[in-house]
Amino acid sequence: MQGAIARVCMVVTAAILNHPLLFPQENTTPPEQEDEVIARMREHQERLEMEQARLENELSQLDSKQEEQSSSEEGYSWYLWSTVSFVIFFTIEMCRVNLSDTEIRPVEDEDLLSESGAITPRTMVLDKVVLSNFCDKSNYTSSHENWRVREFVEGFTDDLLESLRSVCDGEADMEVGDFVGIGSMFESWKVCKPLTCDLIVPFSPPDPYSFQFDLWCSPSCDMPPDMQGCGKIKVDGFREDKEGCLCGSANLGEDMLCLLHGGEDTVQVEHSPEELLCSRNTHLLTKDQVMKWFQITLTKAWGRISHKYDFEVTFGHLDAAGALKIRFRSWKVIVMNIIPVVQLEGTDAYFVPHFPSDYVSSPDPYWTLSLAVYERSLLKHLAKRLPQNSCHLHCLQIVTFLHRKQTVLTGKSALTNYHLKTALLHLLLSKRPSVWGIEDTEQRLRDVLSFLQRSLHEKRLHHALIGNSQVPEEVQLPEVICKAEPINLFRSLFLQRELYAATVRHFKEMLRNAPVLIQEFTPPLSNGGLHHRLEERL
Repeated sequence: MQGAIARVCMVVTAAILNHPLLFPQENTTPPEQEDEVIARMREHQERLEMEQARLENELSQLDSKQEEQSSSEEGYSWYLWSTVSFVIFFTIEMCRVNLSDTEIRPVEDEDLLSESGAITPRTMVLDKVVLSNFCDKSNYTSSHENWRVREFVEGFTDDLLESLRSVCDGEADMEVGDFVGIGSMFESWKVCKPLTCDLIVPFSPPDPYSFQFDLWCSPSCDMPPDMQGCGKIKVDGFREDKEGCLCGSANLGEDMLCLLHGGEDTVQVEHSPEELLCSRNTHLLTKDQVMKWFQITLTKAWGRISHKYDFEVTFGHLDAAGALKIRFRSWKVIVMNIIPVVQLEGTDAYFVPHFPSDYVSSPDPYWTLSLAVYERSLLKHLAKRLPQNSCHLHCLQIVTFLHRKQTVLTGKSALTNYHLKTALLHLLLSKRPSVWGIEDTEQRLRDVLSFLQRSLHEKRLHHALIGNSQVPEEVQLPEVICKAEPINLFRSLFLQRELYAATVRHFKEMLRNAPVLIQEFTPPLSNGGLHHRLEERL
């Protein structure tokens, strides 16, 4: 009897110790497989609990029997318990093998950022004097110059959009709204030349048409998992004329009267989906058609006002419609990215066809949702709580400077300025405002780099606003964005091993070269002429 109890305890103990949830391995499965793996683990746990209950039931039955049993019965019990133990162990091991088969993240990936002798943000050597000098003297454009550039860009863009509206036919073309400035230039952390200004321009269809939106977080959405943070835009308002009247699809002139509709009836001009920039045979707004329309219209608009300006304007290709470079006679250059967007109704969120800094853009008909306006509001709100002359923008300037210089040396990677800004926003939301004084620049810089290093190691960097409960209510983020699940901006790194390895190498080299780059491009305090020459080099 005691032997049977001991065997039951042994089986239960082995099952617990071998349970995958007790000693989990690193979370190396991509997000789309986590639910499936967890479901299988729960199913396996339920089977073990059923087996344990059955064994306990048999044990209670054995207790009710008389103690005198024949040796043959004891031998039978031994074989029974041995068989049960073998079945349980075999089931556990098969489950463990299946779990390991679902992992696609190789072990060697985890070691890329943890090699022996590798420089980390904590061991990186930074001279406080040089760092302070960098912040004070190496802001390559002064606040006064930034203000002048923004004033020029805003005036020029107003004039260009006014000309663009005159090019568009009010009855048959898209309606263009006022621009909104976003990005580093309008958030006061722009550091690199040439000066670059990002502006978004909302547009909408003519009456009676409207846009309908299908977000990735909508309950009825069937969007692919890799399209998180995106949405589809449908043009609504198309109708079939059951009366067969052509007056809504053709311009009959002022002296022509429709016999089906009275003279006082207002009949809207009908448009085909292609005329309203939809993809073929659908009512979904396509990014390719929008970019083509905007590039052609913007070029015509500049042609109407070019005689008023004494500088040269060069337009980019269709993949970067709205990108233009202004070159003055003094050879000074300003780059502008004027991006057509669709405003999410009732919010300051915008569907964007592309961003100039994107490594790869989403395919049609998926539009990326930009919360840049809310991010700027968040920075302004947090700045009011920080110490005077805080270091948060200095940290972002230094990190983006290092990233830009390293990109010149080793080429592009999956890391972008937006990832760097996202890391800073997470730290601003999680740390006390008092630790962001100018005297804390070195430590906060190390914090930002450490946050990025950990995010790369885990291949996980959540969007700073979407699904983040730490965002203050004063930012007035839309409820649908607040309640959405967090989005991993590093999700693509799970499946693209080569891209991940290149990004890790880029980050490691950036840490290694950081002290040299900061020292080399930081001019001495006493030499204003050298400062000016270094600015020109950059």
